[in-house]
Amino acid sequence: MVFGQRPKTQDQRPKPYDVAAIILAAGRSSRMGAFKPLLPFGPKTVVDSSIDAMRGAGIETIILVIGSDEHAQALQRHLANSKVVFAVNPDPQSEMDASIAVGVQAVPAGVKAVVINPVDHAAVPSKVISSLIVEWKQGAKLLKPVTAERGGHPVLVDLHFRNELLHLDSEVGLKGLFEAHKTEVKRVFVESNCIARDMDTWDDYRALHEEVFGEPAPKQRD
Repeated sequence: MVFGQRPKTQDQRPKPYDVAAIILAAGRSSRMGAFKPLLPFGPKTVVDSSIDAMRGAGIETIILVIGSDEHAQALQRHLANSKVVFAVNPDPQSEMDASIAVGVQAVPAGVKAVVINPVDHAAVPSKVISSLIVEWKQGAKLLKPVTAERGGHPVLVDLHFRNELLHLDSEVGLKGLFEAHKTEVKRVFVESNCIARDMDTWDDYRALHEEVFGEPAPKQRD
């Protein structure tokens, strides 16, 4: 899939195809009781917000890892004109490592690094992603954002570690990769507590929505 190149600028945005995004959206949202990616999030949906944050940081190649059920079909319909690349994880019971491997396998040739984010970290601002890219361009290979000494998502992984991304330990996932290469990890301090705010439950969703937009989330459907 080919995307139009953006005009060259003097900032630290990645060149087209230098960095790809992998957004993980293959889960069944069982704890939420509703399909998270398509929930309203301000004027958009959760998945739209996640995609727009990546594009706001200059990332053009966006891979969305989805499942193979009716929810995945709804996502494909919703994003039919979005120019994202869909990668299918057929096992909804698998751990995150399986979805990451599926996403990495879909990364086009020539991409040098990937930003990995679960879809429910939808409030992470583009400036956080841009901060990771800046440090990567300066030579860091494994990057994670940190606020108040607490780490979060998204993370950026140089594809020097591609093979390890394809074979993560399902019990420890990305944490295991970062632990195995401690000396190469760059902690990037950011001013956003949203890096550690996911939406596992309806209460999580309501709280984050109100914090970000100053108004309650829609009521849960029966």
